[in-house]
Amino acid sequence: QVQLVESGGGLVQAGGSLRLSCVASGIRFSIHTMAWFRQGPGKQLELVAGITSNGNTNYVDSVKGRFTISRDNAKNTVYLQMNSLKSEDTAVYYCKAVLVSTGTTYWGKGTLVTVSS
Repeated sequence: QVQLVESGGGLVQAGGSLRLSCVASGIRFSIHTMAWFRQGPGKQLELVAGITSNGNTNYVDSVKGRFTISRDNAKNTVYLQMNSLKSEDTAVYYCKAVLVSTGTTYWGKGTLVTVSS
């Protein structure tokens, strides 16, 4: 059974930091592309950051220079370090795993990040 479990969300003041974690089980983690998505109140789901199996990363423009995605294949974990948080970063953050060769995807249930201004 595949599971992606996010943690690390919470309430933080604007300008603060949080680190999200997503632990995967039931998949061969190292060969999956991993990504963080978010959905803010009244907003569409958007890709925040992604990291390939080779470690290549990409970010949505609004978080460049503030967020860092990383992975630890030994721990089957992907992280999202979020610094200089803004109120517009308030959202439920979801972890996604993609096996690019087949298109198979898995999602976590999300973790809520609330940034107070």
